[in-house]
Amino acid sequence: MPPTIGWSDEVKASFHLAWPLVVAQVAQMALFTTDVIMMGWLGPKFLAAGTLATSLMSPFLLFGIGLITAVAPMMAQAIGARDFKSVRRTTRQGFWVSIIVAAVLIALIWNAEVFFLLLGQTEENAALAQGYIRFAVWNFFPSFLFLVLRCLLSAHGKTTVVLNITIIGIILNAICNYALMFGNWGFPRLELAGAGISTTLVNLVMFLLILGYIMTHKRYKRYAILVRLWKSDWARFKEIFRIGLPIGCTLTAETGLFAAATILMGWLGTNELAAHAIALQCASVAFMVPLGISQAATIRVGLALGKNDPEGIKKAGWVSIVMGTGFMITTCLAFWLIPKFFIGFYLDLDVPENQVSLGLAVSYLAVAALFQLVDGCQVVAAGALRGLSDTKVPMILAIMGYWVFGLPISYYGGFILGGGGTGIWLGLAAGLAFVAVVFVIRFAWRERLGLMNYKSMERG
Repeated sequence: MPPTIGWSDEVKASFHLAWPLVVAQVAQMALFTTDVIMMGWLGPKFLAAGTLATSLMSPFLLFGIGLITAVAPMMAQAIGARDFKSVRRTTRQGFWVSIIVAAVLIALIWNAEVFFLLLGQTEENAALAQGYIRFAVWNFFPSFLFLVLRCLLSAHGKTTVVLNITIIGIILNAICNYALMFGNWGFPRLELAGAGISTTLVNLVMFLLILGYIMTHKRYKRYAILVRLWKSDWARFKEIFRIGLPIGCTLTAETGLFAAATILMGWLGTNELAAHAIALQCASVAFMVPLGISQAATIRVGLALGKNDPEGIKKAGWVSIVMGTGFMITTCLAFWLIPKFFIGFYLDLDVPENQVSLGLAVSYLAVAALFQLVDGCQVVAAGALRGLSDTKVPMILAIMGYWVFGLPISYYGGFILGGGGTGIWLGLAAGLAFVAVVFVIRFAWRERLGLMNYKSMERG
């Protein structure tokens, strides 16, 4: 049995790996927020069309991200087993998968205007949204390739570089938007098309920066990740899809749950929908912390699995779950005790017309406080299971929790029992609680379920 580190050392290692990933997730959200703010500067119709476009692109983007995330546990397990040649092979096939998946997804949403018109959107909004998508959708290629290299650095515990590059991306995105959307500094005024070009350009620069870092750093250039890039490795290619497809489907199912809840809120009225958007945005920002911790959990568990270290797997998983849930206890208390502080970022609390939405948002945040606990727990537990390459059964359990358990309760509580928006939020919390419980139990039972059978990949 290989030596394993103690609990306190695991806490330090997990925290050291997680905090840059957490900040990088928040920074990634800031990248999107910058686009939304500047679309608003163009005017309401541009903001509406841009929001329409991003709402269509997001599920496709998340599906691709989830699928390609499969390279993270594969790399971590290979590094834990000191199978360094396998790391290069996984990186190479990760590039293959990224290019193929990006091409397919782009083809699916290229004629987005048709979908928008079928969904009853106005011709103007549909045309403007498609104008943005035709440029922004090309960011799928560099975004997915960036993710592969981000997983490579994360598997080595080097996540600060990812954070620094993301911050550069935020600054560059604001500059490019200012120039291309509004026609400043001699550039043409391209409006939403300019935002789409900026999105693709910034992601391309971020990919080139991380590629340049890896190609020149003495620790990583030994992998020679671009050597024989054309060489096939069909077993590993299929493995990425085997592990990644369930992750992509899980993320899409979760995104779909919140989209469905938003539709239900729209049935209730404008004030309810506005309050829901505020509560959901607050919850989404807080969610970035356990999401970053879950990514660290995947790496730490994967490294221990690669070393064939059951004790290390146990410590890495439970430390991450406690860290993620512990942080969410803090946000839970904050949402309960000072809800107006958070709502004030989105609504002017002194405007009489906002008082109905304000009251609803306060009640929704009270439920979101409970929602935080189970949401943080389930995402970190999912990360720990991914470190074991366990994704298919968790996907089935998640879909059951979201769509068989959570959404019906949302509808029943919101409309049959007359709970309104609070009933809908309680349904979301119930669905996530179901997923959190079964994921934690699955990780606790990992040995009896046979999830820790280490199988070394074919080397070469």
